[in-house]
Amino acid sequence: MAKILIVEDEPLIAMLVQDWIADMGHETMGPAHSLSEALALLDAPLQGAIIDPTLHGESGGPIAEALAARGTPFVYATGLADDPFEGLPKPAGVLLKPFSFEALEAAVRAMLPPA
Repeated sequence: MAKILIVEDEPLIAMLVQDWIADMGHETMGPAHSLSEALALLDAPLQGAIIDPTLHGESGGPIAEALAARGTPFVYATGLADDPFEGLPKPAGVLLKPFSFEALEAAVRAMLPPA
C-alpha cells in the first residue's frame, strides 16, 4: 500500500480521487485544496502524488518541484486544454479531466514502482 498525496482545488474531484485511490488499496494524504495546504503536507513520507497544476490561480509548480527534488513521483491532473506544464518538473503522467477510474488506476500504476 502506497501513501499518495492529493492536491486538487475542486472538492468533488478531490473526494472522488480519494475514494478511487482507496478502492485501489492505497492510503491518501490530504486532499490539499491550495498551495499552502499541500506544502504543509510535504514533510510526510509519500510514495506519490496527484497534483492539479493550477490551484485557484496559484501554480502547483512548487509542490512538483519539492517532490521532484526528493525523488517522489507525481502525476498532473488538469482540465486545461493548453499546456499548463511549461517550466514545471516532468510528471510520471498526465490525467486529462474528466478522467475515469481506469485512467487514474493506469496513472497510479505508472507512477508507483512495481511491488
